[in-house]
Parts: sequence; structure tokens; C-alpha cells
Amino acid sequence: MNFSGIKKILVIKLRHIGDVLLSVPVFRALRENFPEAHIAALVNSGTEEALDSSPFINEIIVFDRGIKKMNLLQKYTKEISVLRMIRRKGFDMAVDLTGGDRAAITSFVSGAAYRLAHDTRGGFGGKKYLYTHLAARNDNQHTVLQNLDIVRQFGIKSDNLSVDISIPESARIFAKNIVSHNRTDSVAPVVHVHPTSRWLFKCWRDEYMAEVINWMTGKGITVIVTSAPDKREMEKAKRILSLVYGGGTLGDSPRFTGEAPVIDGAGSESGLSLRLGVVDLCGKTNIKQLAAISEVSDLFFGVDSAPMHIAAAVGTPVVALFGPSGAFHWGPWDNESSKLSIKSLEFKTPYPEKSGIQTFGIHTVIQQDWKCIPCGKDGCDGTKISRCLEEIKTEEVINILKGKLNI
Repeated sequence: MNFSGIKKILVIKLRHIGDVLLSVPVFRALRENFPEAHIAALVNSGTEEALDSSPFINEIIVFDRGIKKMNLLQKYTKEISVLRMIRRKGFDMAVDLTGGDRAAITSFVSGAAYRLAHDTRGGFGGKKYLYTHLAARNDNQHTVLQNLDIVRQFGIKSDNLSVDISIPESARIFAKNIVSHNRTDSVAPVVHVHPTSRWLFKCWRDEYMAEVINWMTGKGITVIVTSAPDKREMEKAKRILSLVYGGGTLGDSPRFTGEAPVIDGAGSESGLSLRLGVVDLCGKTNIKQLAAISEVSDLFFGVDSAPMHIAAAVGTPVVALFGPSGAFHWGPWDNESSKLSIKSLEFKTPYPEKSGIQTFGIHTVIQQDWKCIPCGKDGCDGTKISRCLEEIKTEEVINILKGKLNI
């Protein structure tokens, strides 16, 4: 399809960090097809780092999620202010990767002559008439491909499906210093463990995660543990760390041979201590630093979360625990393997099964092979606890980690 006069493009992705990161191939496709266009991204506050410094994006417009805490009049005033600002920018094309009502209204009010989105579901009546181009939706596709299909069905294509994140040199220095000051063995692996998610029903049992960390440190592996600064995630991560070696002190460990250094990325005192081969960075990194930690690690181990997608984006092998969510939609994306897969017209998802253990390139998803998976629910029977995750055994996980780490 011929889109003429495209000088300014708005891409709307008002979701979470992982969702925003998986939209990168869309920005690349737009840049390749409209090399001179000004491309802007509209994203929620707190997610902009996923796209910051991307070579495909000229401008990032941040929507303040704090609007939820405003009273009705304040919300209305803020919404109108944002819409007016976007209208004044004079976009020629709007690509809605969100699908919600706010994004639909924003797309229409932008005044763009071309407004692309997936075929609408739910929302207010007549919503589909706010768009000029509606792409057929394929629920069996991976999210990366679902996003890309919105533009690809109208001739905006790219042969590169890589999901990338830009990492500044300062973040790389931070990560390298963390490893160099804390590595227990110069040849032993470094594993980045991110045991939490903003959705706790996606998390494994604390004692199981601690058992796996203990196994790693027992093999001489340096483990860097991270979590978001969110209070609930921090509490969960700290509970896990308290269970490592039964919550004992440094001197309780048979591997402890002297006083552990207390260091930060620059080597100065700051409260980050080496305990039994474990570095606690919980709540102490931004998105770029988190990406850099994954980049210098030999493996990422965690759950279905944004950091899992970030680790995959920097090319670090991922072992991820999945519960009620579907890997066929959300499994870690392997950039190298996707370059081969795109040549197949039948390529819909690298995780073709609805459940069970699956591998895509260097990444492996561990999930129960149960008929109820994926249910997409926030725990079983309203408990906020996912039995399918609770019953994944540590022995099974460790066996897969052994293979990944060549132990």
C-alpha cells in the first residue's frame, strides 16, 4: 500500500516495560520504510528507558501515569492538555500498538491521515471508525509478530525482527565493575537472577528460588540478584535472599574464606556486599543498568517479566519460569534465531505449544505441561498463587541450568 506524504509518525504503546521493548521491530520497520520521517513514541511514564537512545526514534512522549491519582477535573484537564499537544505536532501517521480506548482516541485526535491498529475488540461503540487501516488479528502469534503485523499487513515490512535496547557506556562500566569486584572465580560463570515480577502470581516459591541460588554458589557461580524498587517486589527478593544458606552470616558458609568487600560499581563503600557469591542489587538499578548486568552475565534466570525480555534483547541466554501466561505470546525472543525464522511464511511463534518446556534458540522456558495452561489468570481460584508455578521442582530447573552452564 502506498502511503504518501509521511513526514511525522506517532507510535502509541501505553503498556508496561516488556510490552514497550517488544515493539522495537515496529520502529525499525517504520524507519526502514520512511527513512526521513520524524518518528515519535508515546509511552507510559516509567517505560521510556526501554526505547531511550533508539536509532529508530526521534522523540519519546511520556504519558504521566500519575493521572490515575488525580481527581476527575484534574484528569480531564490533563487528558485534554496531552491531546492538544499531540494534535499540534501534526502527525501524518499514527500506529496504535496498545488497543485501548485512550490510544484509540489519541490516534484519532492526532489528526493523522493514516491511523493503523489491530481490528478492534471491546471498548466503546464505533471505536473501529477512529482508524483508517485495521489489521487482522492473529491470536496465535508471538507478541513481537502481533505488533509488527499492524504495519506489515499494509506493506510496511522489515527482514530484521531483532528486539534491541540501547545501553550507555556508563551503565556498562557500572556492570563491569560489579562483576570485577564481586566475581568469586575468574573463569566461573556469572548468572543474573531476577526472581520477581510486578505480578507476584508469576513468581516461584521463595524457598525454591533460594535453593537454586544456593546450588549456583556451591558451584562457584557468582549470582547477581536484582528486583524492581517496588515495595512488594523488594520484600519478596529480600525473603529469598534471607533463605540463602538458611539466612546465615558470611562466616556460616563453608565457602567463606575472609572478609567480604563492600563495594558499588566504582569500588567504594555503599552497602552492596558479597555474600556467599551473591551480589544484592535489588532495587538498586535502573533499566539501562539492569540491561548491562544481563549483558555481562553468562545466563539470566528468572520469571516471565520485563527483565527477562531485556536479557533476551542483549543476547544473554535465558531460562525463564512460566506459570499462567503463554510462552507462545510472551516467551523470550531470540534475535539470531528470528533472522532465520522470518524466511518461513508459516512463522507465527517460536513457542508453538501452549504449555510445557520449550526452547527458542538460546532461550528455554520451563512450564508445566498442563491442560489448563495458559489460563491467563492471576492465580488459581482467586488465591493470587499459581499452582502450576508452585509445583515446578528445583531438580528439574537445576538440570536445565546445568546444561546451559555446561556444568
